[in-house]
Formats: sequence, C-alpha cells, structure tokens
Amino acid sequence: MRSGNPMSAKTQSNANGSTDSVGSRISVPEIAQRLNIGRQAVYSMLERGIIPGVRLGRRWIITRHAYEQWERSCGTHTRAGLYSPPVEKVVN
Repeated sequence: MRSGNPMSAKTQSNANGSTDSVGSRISVPEIAQRLNIGRQAVYSMLERGIIPGVRLGRRWIITRHAYEQWERSCGTHTRAGLYSPPVEKVVN
C-alpha cells in the first residue's frame, strides 16, 4: 500500500526510468558549485531573471531541465517574436 504522502521519498524512479519532480530540481548550492560562484550570487541571478526559476514564498524552485538548458545555451534567451538580428556596422 502507498503512503499518504506523495513526496515521502526524495526521488523515485518512474516506469520509464526517469525520476519524479523532486529529483528533477536543482538546488542553489549545486548551481553555485557548478558555476564556481557564491550562493548569494546565484540568488541575485535568480531575482534578476538570469537563471530560470520560480519563487515560491521564500524558496526558489529551479528545474534541472530548465537550468541545464540555460547552461547549454550559455544563458542566452530565445524569445518567440522578439528576435532581433545582430547589427553589423560597415565602416569605409
């Protein structure tokens, strides 16, 4: 029989081998370690929208998928309909 608390286990494997939502989050200390910066710098980047995350009360929720996608793209955002091509200035 299952326990009444769906989050009783920190991470559980699904039938397809992936982990549940708790396991798909990344912590601020882990991000700080990966970027070789302090935790306060990570919080600052989250508040300014540089690192993708959602604030829930006093906590930040950062999904591993969103963070790793941000990390792979070097933090560049691709926004639908807001793309402006790079400006090239030619000087003769």
